Amino acid sequence: MDNQSSSPTCPVSKSEKINSAKCPVKHDKHQDDQHSASNKVSTATIESLEIDPVNNMPNLPQQMHQNQQVPLSTEREISSIPRQINAEVDSHMLKNTDENSNYWEYPSPQQFYNALMRKGQGVEEHHIDTVVQIHNFLNEGAWKEVLKWESLHRECKIHKLISLQGRPDDLSPKARIYGWFGGAKPFDRHDWYVDRCGKKVRYVIDYYEAPSEDGNPAFNLDVRPALDSFESLVSRVKMLFKSDEK
Repeated sequence: MDNQSSSPTCPVSKSEKINSAKCPVKHDKHQDDQHSASNKVSTATIESLEIDPVNNMPNLPQQMHQNQQVPLSTEREISSIPRQINAEVDSHMLKNTDENSNYWEYPSPQQFYNALMRKGQGVEEHHIDTVVQIHNFLNEGAWKEVLKWESLHRECKIHKLISLQGRPDDLSPKARIYGWFGGAKPFDRHDWYVDRCGKKVRYVIDYYEAPSEDGNPAFNLDVRPALDSFESLVSRVKMLFKSDEK
C-alpha cells in the first residue's frame, strides 16, 4: 500500500496470545477499594452512559464489571499526542488537572475492559494488559505517521488532535478497493481530526495485522489525509513523489 508504514512490532511477551479486539491499548499491581464486589458495574449501566463526541465513546467507569473476576489497574497512561484544550469538554480520555492536560490520556485497563464488555467482545482479564499495550502502541505510531504528513505543511509548526472516531464497521474507500482485488481487510479504522494551526483536517487510519516477527505481533498502519479537500489531494500527490525519492 502506498505510504503504508512499516510493520511496527508490538512490545509484548512472546508467550502471550493476543485476543484481537476491534480496537485493542501498563498495568501495575496496585488496586483500590473501588474494586469491591458491592461496587461493580453492569453492562446495562455502561450501555446507558452518554457518548462523548470527542472520542465517540462513553465516559467509562473505573469499577469492576459484574462478570469480572480479577481486579484490573485503574492507572491511565499519558500519550505523546497533543490535544486541543477545550474547557467545555470533560472527556474520559482527557486529563485536566496538571501539565499533562496538554496531552491525550489513554483509558485504564479497567476502563478498556468495560469498553470491550459493552461491545460484547469478551476478553480474559489476564490478556487486558497486552491488549492495552497494543492499543497505546498503535495510536502512538499513528500519530507519528500523521506528523509525517503534516511535515508537508511547513507553515504550521504545532499540530494537535482535536477528536477521533472509531469506525471498525466502515471500510474506507481505499480498503474496499483493495478488498476487491483480494487484499486483506483492516481489523479497525479510525478517523482523526487534527488542528493544523486553526484548520481542521481529517485523517483516515486503517489498521492491518501483519506477519508476526520473532513471535511478536506486528501491524501495518495506513495513515493518510481524507480526500475531502483539494489540499488533501495535493498532499497525497506530494507524498507519492517524496516516497519515490527515498
